[in-house]
Amino acid sequence: QKKSKKSSETLTFKRPEGMHREVYALLYSDKKDAPPLLPSDTTQGYRTVKAKLGSKKVRPWKWMPFTNPARKDGAMFYHWRRAAEEGKDYPFARFNKTVQVPVYSEQEYQMYLHDDAWTKAETDHLFDLARRFDLRFVVIHDRYDHQQFKKRSVEDLKERYYHICAKLANIRAAPGTDLKIPVFDAGHERRRKEQLERLYNRTPEQVAEEEYLIQELRKIETRKKEREKRTQDLQKLITAADTTTEQRRAERKAPKKKLPQKKETEKPAVPETAGIKFPDFKSAGVTLRSQRMKLPSSVGQKKIKALEQMLMELGVDLNPMPTEEIVQMFNELRSDLVLLYELKQAFANCEYELQMLRHRYEALAKAGSIGPLSAEGAHPDGQAGLGIEEGKGDAKDQIIDVVGAPLTPNSVRRKVAGAEQGALRSPTQMP
Repeated sequence: QKKSKKSSETLTFKRPEGMHREVYALLYSDKKDAPPLLPSDTTQGYRTVKAKLGSKKVRPWKWMPFTNPARKDGAMFYHWRRAAEEGKDYPFARFNKTVQVPVYSEQEYQMYLHDDAWTKAETDHLFDLARRFDLRFVVIHDRYDHQQFKKRSVEDLKERYYHICAKLANIRAAPGTDLKIPVFDAGHERRRKEQLERLYNRTPEQVAEEEYLIQELRKIETRKKEREKRTQDLQKLITAADTTTEQRRAERKAPKKKLPQKKETEKPAVPETAGIKFPDFKSAGVTLRSQRMKLPSSVGQKKIKALEQMLMELGVDLNPMPTEEIVQMFNELRSDLVLLYELKQAFANCEYELQMLRHRYEALAKAGSIGPLSAEGAHPDGQAGLGIEEGKGDAKDQIIDVVGAPLTPNSVRRKVAGAEQGALRSPTQMP
């Protein structure tokens, strides 16, 4: 009894210390099976089920002959196929597609297809090659009998073939049916190939010149967009100045009885189109009048410094007593000064562009690509004097960019200031 009890007991092994559970599972399992030598997957689920190989007999294969229907010489070939497919057609024969080349009779040729530049024998030769080579006109041109017939180009062969196809389609079509007649433009094809040949035969110098011209064209387009943007900004400034002036005149003409009504709606005194947009304090709570005098963050440091300089020149205190009227008048004054500063900048930019165009025109006039300006600023032939980009010259400098260094807005200001100081000097102090 004791021996039977010992044999019935199962021996248990403990996992050694320091060994991971996954490693121990590879060494020992509950079923006492040896670890697998190859990875296996016995789970059933969303994975693709593996092929189950049964004990059935495999289908026999046989070495058998076959012929290709695309060949007209009846050549016999051999390959492996299943025994059940013996006697069936070649499976790839369905890919043997041929072009249906039209056939014409002698009467149709004499009545509709006759051409003085083409003989009937040459036309028959062309259509025979079209059937043999499935309208591969490059191969047809290579196999064309240029010794017996006149030498023809690929475009001539295409033009003759499609002209005959269109004629036969019109003749044989039933009345009232919509036809899709093939049209071939031989002149366009010749010009296309000629342009392609010229493009291919370009020299490295011509390629570099073309790249240079493309880069300069992009620069011109970029300058044009910047000029249009500056023009729009200048127009906005002019509109803002006009609007502000009209509103100020309307406020002065308005009766004084209506002035206290403006306190009900705490809107900024300066219109939205002016130089500065002051914030509108509508939130609940206590606010200081001096807070309404604070410049918004949209005004840059450059404008703030220019504004302080103009206020100091006018003798206005930078931090006045913040009463209601003073806050409103001070904000209006600063808004007008900022608008005046922006208008001065726009004026300086316009002067810079005018100076640049003048330098460009003088350079083109010296090169001889355009005529001199008349007293009224126009060409002798009546064209505008600033139509500079329309001038045509051979040199790159005459066509593309500005020649000469035009004055920048800062240099224009310095030049004007120097002229004013020189005018104030005495004659003895003049150099």
